[in-house]
Amino acid sequence: MPPTTPYAGKFSTSTYNNNIHLHKYHQPMEVSYGDMCYHDNSLVSGSLEALIQHLVPTVDYYPDRSYVFTFLLSSRLFLHPYELMSRLCHLCVEQHRSGDLQTRRIRDVAPKIVQLLTEWTETFPYDFRDERMMRCLKEMSHHLARGDEYSWRAMQQMTQRLIRRLAALGQYEEAIATLNASTAERPTALKAKQQNGQRNDVLSVCDDAFILAQQLTHIELDRLSFIGPEEFIQAFGVKDPLDNHKSFFRKRRTTNLEAYVAWFNRLSYLVATEICMPVKKKHRARALEFFIDVARECYNIGNFNSLMAIITGMNMSPVSRLKKTWSKVNTDKFDILEHQMDPSSNFSNYRTALRGATQRSITAHSNQEKIVIPFFSLLIKDIYFLNEGCASRLPNGHVNFEKLWDLAKQVSEFLVWRQVMCPFERDRKILQYLVTTAVFTEDELHLASYETEGPENHLEKDSRRSLRTSLLHREHR
Repeated sequence: MPPTTPYAGKFSTSTYNNNIHLHKYHQPMEVSYGDMCYHDNSLVSGSLEALIQHLVPTVDYYPDRSYVFTFLLSSRLFLHPYELMSRLCHLCVEQHRSGDLQTRRIRDVAPKIVQLLTEWTETFPYDFRDERMMRCLKEMSHHLARGDEYSWRAMQQMTQRLIRRLAALGQYEEAIATLNASTAERPTALKAKQQNGQRNDVLSVCDDAFILAQQLTHIELDRLSFIGPEEFIQAFGVKDPLDNHKSFFRKRRTTNLEAYVAWFNRLSYLVATEICMPVKKKHRARALEFFIDVARECYNIGNFNSLMAIITGMNMSPVSRLKKTWSKVNTDKFDILEHQMDPSSNFSNYRTALRGATQRSITAHSNQEKIVIPFFSLLIKDIYFLNEGCASRLPNGHVNFEKLWDLAKQVSEFLVWRQVMCPFERDRKILQYLVTTAVFTEDELHLASYETEGPENHLEKDSRRSLRTSLLHREHR
């Protein structure tokens, strides 16, 4: 049987994306091996059972790392990770049952089983929040202990690393939940500070655009690091028509992905709040100019997500209507940034900049040059349309593995970006301000905008009157 892909054996631990390529056919050559079909030596389809069997190591065989990642990532479109784990463990145990040779066979194949489970636990650790998955790991560890003490010890070490990772995840999710609860409590002091002219804004905490961009990059990379690659698939996973189990798709976990999207929205509202809150026009103009500079520094760093969040905040209608404020600002730099993130032609300018940042990252000589933080909503959109635009099953019932390769290519790039360590020094005071300071709701932004630069027509006057009434009613409830 040919290798799973033409790139067998070239996977390194940290560069999944180097070995998952879009398929280009030069000389069509289709070959079938049982229930698996190849095109130009690359796997293109197969029955689900054959693909599961292809994942199982033997004495003489270990699956390509590209195949392991691709199948573990997207198999959840067809079955629950626990079901895959159960079948995998069952097949591993069954192949060892050969009478007097059982112990020797376990010893020969055990290191490969440990390697496969290590790849699973390190790349998709969140699958093991399911207690049934942990039980399978424990049972496999006991099985290996009968024939190979070295592999048993390796399994114990792997399990300890997994437990530490899951504990860190739990702490992170608790911290995010606490933050969300604290910022959800609307502080009545925010409007009072605006009216009294008290200066408690971002510029009083940090007036250096480069430093603020660095702190934003810390937040982005911290939150990116906790997003599991499987969350992209689980966010859009549609129940396989050949599967009768619905519970997994009802309970799919995308907690960290959703938290990251919420951070983007918070940053946009924070920017708009900082601009609309000052009573004096010169203070609003200064805030505008500052965030334009911060956005430019984010672009230079490769932090496209914060860049787009800042642009989004500055384009919100409560900010964009502040004509007197904008007239005091040189918008040339802002116009250039908007051009770079222009959504026309499917964000072609941004995609060109992203490719440039990715190439810089590949040839980087420092951690700072390695930073690539994509505009996350567009990444999700790309994966969504890739999933929706192509069938997961072929008419003959086979899994469409070409689609799975393409999904893996998209997600594997994210894994490389996610693992970069932020090289900048942390400033806890700035970080605390960015993630905890109160921000206006959409209605509060509109009212603050009308209070700083009055309504220009009857429609805006009616809107201000309505907002005053509704917000006053909420404060007294």
